[in-house]
Amino acid sequence: MNHRPIVILTALDLEYQAIREKLVDPRLHRHQQGTRFEVGRLVDSRCRVALAHVGKGNQSAAVLAERAIAEFTPAALLFVGVAGALHSHISLGDVVVATHVYAFHGGTSEDDGFKSRPRVWETSHAADQIARHIARTGSWVRDLPVRGRTPEVHFGPIAAGEVVLDSRLSAHARWIRDHYNDALAIEMEGAGVVQAGHLNGALPVVVIRGISDRADGTKETTDREQWQPRAVANAAAFAAVLAEELASERQNSDQPMAAETTRSLPMHETTRNIAQGNARVGVQAGTVHGSIRITLEPNAPTTNLADALAGFRTQLQRTRTAGHLDEDTYAAVEAELNVADEALQTNTSQNRGRLVLALKKVRGLIGDVAELAGELAVIIALAQGLS
Repeated sequence: MNHRPIVILTALDLEYQAIREKLVDPRLHRHQQGTRFEVGRLVDSRCRVALAHVGKGNQSAAVLAERAIAEFTPAALLFVGVAGALHSHISLGDVVVATHVYAFHGGTSEDDGFKSRPRVWETSHAADQIARHIARTGSWVRDLPVRGRTPEVHFGPIAAGEVVLDSRLSAHARWIRDHYNDALAIEMEGAGVVQAGHLNGALPVVVIRGISDRADGTKETTDREQWQPRAVANAAAFAAVLAEELASERQNSDQPMAAETTRSLPMHETTRNIAQGNARVGVQAGTVHGSIRITLEPNAPTTNLADALAGFRTQLQRTRTAGHLDEDTYAAVEAELNVADEALQTNTSQNRGRLVLALKKVRGLIGDVAELAGELAVIIALAQGLS
């Protein structure tokens, strides 16, 4: 099974439930700050999903997206929900997949009016290509109930702000049309989620929205006609197939190359061991093709890991003394290391899980301190190799 899950976030309870119904054996995962995730796998799939409800608004979406990324180190992050259509060719129940997201509320107010200063984030090329392939093949409609017209999938910009738009005549509606006339849909969380993904490097983030209204003053009517659950079901169906494909793509990219291929690749570089102090060398080689897995030898004692943790604590103290680590971060890291030490006392499946989780939390705390991050990567690999 792919060890890196796909994180799926939603803003509304009905959106959350639509995704949860696609999970087998969802189990509660409590974050130390109170956020509750449910982790399961997709039906008839090996893809693991971590699901969370973030509430309305870009700010809460950004905070909890960052929390989910730090907690699970996912292969990708999806935001799934409903939105209002901004163009007449998009029908109720259709699905809009963001090619990029506008955070449209940024700007400056001057004597001659409001000047827009938007921010925009693009969806990663690879994720966009996978989503388009799914739309072309129509594989995502297999689990939809048969009821009339098959929904279409549209690719284009989505506008994300802090208000619910339900008018074509208001000043706000006119301003959106004037400044963001290429946006296909409007919603309230996408900008926060994609910004969190942007700040975490190359993490693929995709915003998927089912169209439940037309943002034109008829929202009350379409809500009464139950377009929200219908639109959510369509978005969830597309998201489930996309999650499976993203997980499979990630897993395939992590597979080692075939033996025949690797034998034909000579190493010409001379590699020098530059590890210092208590640092430990995980792999010393020239160009490395394919993936690397560092594990303990069969039946190796866990004292190796205990020694590594002790060395890491020494390096941690030195980094703190040198002023490269603030006191709050140091205290938080020490708390997680205490959890790791406790979990290491008994080699059970539950304690191994606690150990790796604590070390991943440490990684999130010290990720920008290079002299610690490299050593911790080897320790995490050792912990994952315990059996």
